[in-house]
Amino acid sequence: MAVPPNPDEAFLREVDEELRRDQLASVWTRYGRWLILAVVAALALFGGFLYWQHHKTEAAGKQGEELQAVIDDLGTKPADPKVLEQLAGSNIEGYSVTAKFAQADALLKKNDLKGAAAKLGEIAADTSLAPPFRDLALVRQTSAEFDTLKPDVIVNRLRPLAVKGNPWFGSAGELVAGAYLRMNRPDLAGKLFGQIAREETVPATLRQRAVQMAGVLGVDAVETPEEKKAP
Repeated sequence: MAVPPNPDEAFLREVDEELRRDQLASVWTRYGRWLILAVVAALALFGGFLYWQHHKTEAAGKQGEELQAVIDDLGTKPADPKVLEQLAGSNIEGYSVTAKFAQADALLKKNDLKGAAAKLGEIAADTSLAPPFRDLALVRQTSAEFDTLKPDVIVNRLRPLAVKGNPWFGSAGELVAGAYLRMNRPDLAGKLFGQIAREETVPATLRQRAVQMAGVLGVDAVETPEEKKAP
């Protein structure tokens, strides 16, 4: 035999549901407008974020095209200083640092070694940049200043880079070896030229110069077949 529902329980449930409806209506009356405004504001912020992302992507693409055009023109005509200055201020690291190197190249083409060295020095001193960019700038800065720097300054500046395994070993090593010659240390210069000549990761033209310089300094930098086979 089925048990009839408790009329008290049914009544309390109806009262509870009515109370919830009243509370919901009260909350909507008091805060409904603000909830709508909050939703609209959130949608506006999201839309603004999407627009900013789209604008950023478009701006990056435009900067990339401008930078490529500048690089393509460097060998045939002077770069537009205003365009380079604008690109150098880009918030995209790769574009910014490449534009700064292009600025230095433009100064070198004008034989403005001092101005180029100063621009490269800015890159080398910028701790926000990745080390490879800074190291390359330091090597090129030292090359531009080579004739005006004391040889010990060159050695101390580039010695950490003039070691086998470093990406800039060849370029930095050549400058350090040249500084050793100015210090009247042909023994150190010849040894370093020999190391450069034997390092297969160094560009071929630089290795050829190193072989010649090592030979002049009495260092045999040409590997024998047996040395090449040795582990």
